Parts: sequence; structure tokens; C-alpha cells
Amino acid sequence: MKAIADNCGYSLATFYRCFRDKHDLIAWDYARQVSEIVAPVGTGSVPWRQTLLEGARYYESNREYLSNLFLNTAGLDAFLFRMTETNYTCLKACLQQIAGTDTLDTRTDMCLRLYCHGTVALACEWVLGRYLVTAEELAEIFERSLPEPLRPYLLNEQEGRTPICKAWS
Repeated sequence: MKAIADNCGYSLATFYRCFRDKHDLIAWDYARQVSEIVAPVGTGSVPWRQTLLEGARYYESNREYLSNLFLNTAGLDAFLFRMTETNYTCLKACLQQIAGTDTLDTRTDMCLRLYCHGTVALACEWVLGRYLVTAEELAEIFERSLPEPLRPYLLNEQEGRTPICKAWS
């Protein structure tokens, strides 16, 4: 921890005021990256497919770093657990913004959680080399696996809604 704090130009006490441990720092960094990737979704300026592609490219460009995290963290500090929770939290906020509500119905919320678990697990396997597909192909698979209750929000299949994301054909 001291080496991390020294490298950043901070004292160890300052580090611990901001983060519980190095796992908390890693989760914060990942959450920051995901927030930047997901932020444009509710504005209608970026199609869902592009958002998924940006996420896949993030995984691709950070493959070595992420592989190390997947293989060397465990339990509640497991990066996979934190990654799933971060993706769920960001996407839930996005859906709530698009829907203009503070809550999601139970079915939509459960589908969102299932989608986040599935896409994070598949991304992990892809990063570790189990599937040899491009970032574009991974993004397409993520888009095609989008559960039905989420499609109206992310693929603009809801009638009378200003376009948020373009559907793939």
C-alpha cells in the first residue's frame, strides 16, 4: 500500500482516508471507467451497440491487468464481484434516467442483474482467452443477449420514445 501511495505522491494516511485497501482502489478505478462508457447512453448520442463496443475495447486494451485481477482476487474482494456490482449500478441508474423514475419494477431489475452477471462472466472468460472473438463480435453477443424487459430502454423499441439507442438489424 505504501508503494501505491508513494507512487501517487500521497501519504499512506491519505490513501486510507480515500480507500479501504488496494481492492477498493481497483474497484473505484473500474467504476470510473464504466461510468464514462455508460454516461452517454441516456442522452441519445451513442447507440447501445457503440457503448457495448467501447466496453469490449476497454476489456481488450486492459487484458493483462484484468486477467491478473480475475485470477488473483477472491471472496468479497473478488474483482469479478465488484465488476458485476459496478455494471449493475451504472446501468440501473441509466435505465431509471431513461424511464424517468427512481425505481425499476422487480422483473426489470432482476433481468438487469442477470444481464450484468452474464456479460461480466463472459467478458472475464473472453479476457482470459477462452473465446477468440474480436471486441466487435463480443459487443454484438452482448447486444443480442439483452433481456426483453431491457430492450425498450436501450434499443429504442418502446413506442413514442425519442431515440435513445439504435437497434441492430
